[in-house]
Amino acid sequence: MRIGFVGAGKVGFSLGKYFTERNLCVSGYYSQNSKSAKEAAKFTGTKYYETLKEITEDSDTLFLTVNDGAISGVYSEIAMLKISGKMICHCSGAMSSEVFDGIREKGAFGYSVHPIYAFNHKLKSYQGLSQVYFTIEGALEHLEDMVNLFRQIGNKAEVISKEEKVRYHLAAVFASNLVEGLYDYASDLLESCGLSREFSKKALLPLFLGNAKAIGAYGVEKALTGPVERGDAETVEKHLNASDGDEREIYTLLSQKLVEISQRKNPTGDYKKIKEILIKE
Repeated sequence: MRIGFVGAGKVGFSLGKYFTERNLCVSGYYSQNSKSAKEAAKFTGTKYYETLKEITEDSDTLFLTVNDGAISGVYSEIAMLKISGKMICHCSGAMSSEVFDGIREKGAFGYSVHPIYAFNHKLKSYQGLSQVYFTIEGALEHLEDMVNLFRQIGNKAEVISKEEKVRYHLAAVFASNLVEGLYDYASDLLESCGLSREFSKKALLPLFLGNAKAIGAYGVEKALTGPVERGDAETVEKHLNASDGDEREIYTLLSQKLVEISQRKNPTGDYKKIKEILIKE
């Protein structure tokens, strides 16, 4: 398999570097931003392509590592070329391979290949990819080949159906972007207590990171601590009385989920009082 990248942003940089370090054959990069494509080619020790036609001819698999909104347009250009027998992939979490309209008529095969990972640095994010899980969806003809591609370089990979892509992406957003929103809410609460902005932004980091590591090491049930897990209804009620509006609603909804987790952890625990308090909300 000879893999070419169309688009040279953080995802393209990172996957290309990771693939080359795992001894996969990467042909190189093409991008409308030639400077970025040249930088990516240099970073990965591969080739810079001046045209979409050249990289398509040189690759049997193309990864379209462009913004979601650009995937369809880029593919429409590729579809005008000779792509019979080639595999065309994008890395969108929410979009399926159906974005490659008419690809079967062209004799090619479409796939969505999504790493469950936040790419926040184009030169460093590749360093964490060895621990990343991938989901793959698309044409049956080479679906197993795509899954095995990632398994052979040490990643966990599973097939997902096109119908579940949006809910799947929702799960990733819950575990990533929405957590950032919760962290910002927590920082704002600290600041409202009279603490400095700088202190409030950083003071919760050890707690946040320690909890994330515990979830990874032990699972959600064993990692869970706090008033809900302890069955401390009095503290939960105090928290509700100290909050209002969105904060109160978020606290209530997430605490109801924590009750479920707590009951799995402590099947004989008494959470009746906490449930009653939360239901009132």
